Amino acid sequence: MRVVIFGASGMVGQGVLRACLLDDSISDVLLVVRSPLNLTHPKIREVLHTDFTDFRSIQDELTGLDACFYCLGASAAGRDEAEYTRITFDSTLAAARAAAADNPALTFVYVSGEGTDSTEKGRAMWARVKGRTENALLAMDFHAYMFRPGYIQPRHGAKSRTASYRALYRLTSWAYPVLHRLAPRHTTTTEHLGRAMIAVVGRKGTGPRVLNSEDINRLGSR
Repeated sequence: MRVVIFGASGMVGQGVLRACLLDDSISDVLLVVRSPLNLTHPKIREVLHTDFTDFRSIQDELTGLDACFYCLGASAAGRDEAEYTRITFDSTLAAARAAAADNPALTFVYVSGEGTDSTEKGRAMWARVKGRTENALLAMDFHAYMFRPGYIQPRHGAKSRTASYRALYRLTSWAYPVLHRLAPRHTTTTEHLGRAMIAVVGRKGTGPRVLNSEDINRLGSR
């Protein structure tokens, strides 16, 4: 199986990449990145690209793919709806169209978030934009799965690129087992996320298309 990962430098992306490298069913992992990650592994190939709203210049690289794992995301804090839409909706849809162009059987997995608003009418701006993004992906002609994790515990060295999040995880990581026991339906790990993404590729468009933390944990535990 050949996969492409967008957002491999982020916390979720790091977890997904690790799962792909450990899984014998995956032979090739293409990383589309803005800056070199300088990772050395026989499965990995990096493609540098700066404009994440237009992938035409690297379209030839996106062939022979079985799956696309889209792990890019940004906080809505300090951003208006137009800017957040450009980052969240426009970039995601551009990547989806590029990945699907020459791969008719593609599975596209999008990491959204708990609280995403499928109606696109709620008060929370980020939730509306995420909902609009999900709806557009689900309407496209490929196997689309939306992942809506709640709290994500980093595992195996995965780190957030946001300093405040890194500090939060350092302060709260000891409490994750307790948190997971208290709210198992709202907590997961980068390890479970990565395994679950690989697992849904085998579903080929069947089963639930929107998965919460409980679904992710169940798939990622197999």
